[in-house]
Amino acid sequence: MSAGVAFGQADGAKAEGRRPISGNTAATAGLTFDVASVRPSAPLDATKLQADMQAGKMPNFGMHLDGLRAEYNYMSLKELVVAAYKVKPYQVTGPDWMATQRYDIAARMPEGSKKEDAAAMLKALLTERFKLEAHMESQEKPVLALVTAKGGPKLKDSPTPEPIDENAPLKPGERKMDLPDGPARVTQSLEPGKMSSTINMGTRGSYMQKIDGSTQVVQIDGTGVSMSGFVDILSQVMQIGGPSAKRVVDETGLTGHYEVSLSLSLADLMAAARAQGVDVQGGGPGGGGGARAAEAADPGGAGSTVYASVEKLGLKLESKKASVEQLVVTSAEKVPTEN
Repeated sequence: MSAGVAFGQADGAKAEGRRPISGNTAATAGLTFDVASVRPSAPLDATKLQADMQAGKMPNFGMHLDGLRAEYNYMSLKELVVAAYKVKPYQVTGPDWMATQRYDIAARMPEGSKKEDAAAMLKALLTERFKLEAHMESQEKPVLALVTAKGGPKLKDSPTPEPIDENAPLKPGERKMDLPDGPARVTQSLEPGKMSSTINMGTRGSYMQKIDGSTQVVQIDGTGVSMSGFVDILSQVMQIGGPSAKRVVDETGLTGHYEVSLSLSLADLMAAARAQGVDVQGGGPGGGGGARAAEAADPGGAGSTVYASVEKLGLKLESKKASVEQLVVTSAEKVPTEN
């Protein structure tokens, strides 16, 4: 039986809204890897992962571009599509397995290639090895608009952060990642009952996220954060509620950089995930420890909802409908062709 799966239009999208993606012809333009190895990722050993993190050895997950070498480690097909097509995760519509089946890709770019060429080369690889077919279309979807509240924003101005120096050596426990919006530096630490991550997004700001299993609070503190960066932070938080969670769009009109702080109830986030049928016991990177702790959480405990935390900043999340650009995956092979 073929591993290929074909999919119909999602969410009742209109066929006339379809637009072909020129990047699917990347191979004909010569933008292909010289050589590439694609393999399903090995199952994670949660015990070893936790021990390594406690010892300061961070997992090498994600996209890494170093010279002519391109690595995509322990990434789902959905994450690979995000990197190849330079879209946001919430813009990708496809089969459920795209978010769970993970792969390791090691590739070499041709001599003279630029870092910016890697996305087109990855796109060509997905087309060739996964038989991936996709198109862009506009869909009317429910969204959460981030707007200023009636009394105005209560944000403290913060200096514009410096761009990330990609040639700077990594600090202890730090790893670099290449995100669709540019490079990032990530530092993670794991202690019994606690997990924290610091994400430096360069000119879009940096933030620390702490998950405390004892207080059942997810604390997020950012500095130098632009509204673009803040929307990404909020979108990631909302995605805990599952793939059907609403997208956050910026309608504040704010153009500066600010200090932001959110104190969120872990129990509330996990309840939202369970309501969407998400398995909060999952053991992916970073996790299930906080999720498992939330099972015994007091619904009336510390922290607050995302909406209430945002309002403390003089901002507000309003439900509305908007035209959203979606990348619709219509066909893909679960098992890539052999190396």
